[in-house]
Amino acid sequence: MAFYQALGFAVTYQMTRPYLYLAFRWRDIHLHFGKGSKNLDPSEESTGGCLVLVDTVEPYHRAFSEALRAKYGKVLATGRPRLTRFRPGQSRFSLVDPTGNNIIFIQRDEPEDLEYGGSAKLTGLAKVIDNARILREFKNDDKGAARALDIGLARFGAEATVVDRARALAARLELAIALGEATQGQSLKQQLQALPLSKEARSQLAEELKASERLENWLAGAPPRRTRATRRR
Repeated sequence: MAFYQALGFAVTYQMTRPYLYLAFRWRDIHLHFGKGSKNLDPSEESTGGCLVLVDTVEPYHRAFSEALRAKYGKVLATGRPRLTRFRPGQSRFSLVDPTGNNIIFIQRDEPEDLEYGGSAKLTGLAKVIDNARILREFKNDDKGAARALDIGLARFGAEATVVDRARALAARLELAIALGEATQGQSLKQQLQALPLSKEARSQLAEELKASERLENWLAGAPPRRTRATRRR
């Protein structure tokens, strides 16, 4: 109850007898809970969950981030409960509550033909980057995404374009921050800064190059800088 109320949900129904039942409402979203199974292990995060389809996900994520900062002084981004992070262009995020329920907010126009494992139209490091994106955004598997990028950079980095190397390093840097890999993060920053990127390439990759900075600000509680793309959404 404390977690959902911190997010701004109101308790609309609460009953303990003859059986356990709890209901919350936030705007036009209603969440109803019954008693968990006898052998429930919240750490498995497989208790239950639901999909919440919305027109645009970013405002919901921003509202929950602000509510958590107001209540706890920071965003609960790791462990349980938590709010998964969000980057511009992302089409979903998750709320994981203290008992392992997963409430997934999904944008209505999210592609239905998502290719898990990376798009078949891509090759080399570009395919690895796409695979890491899916692991990070759709499976909430930061470690798997980091491992995929490490292997991909070692295997395809030398032959990849400088733009793809920059994209891979930027994605890996963001994951290093999310995983608390300070030493690795510093090394990745240096590698990224050493790349001979043209002004045009830096402009093309602006959002990806700023991803790690946005994540640091979000974790630290600094208000996000709203890009043109974000404002349009």
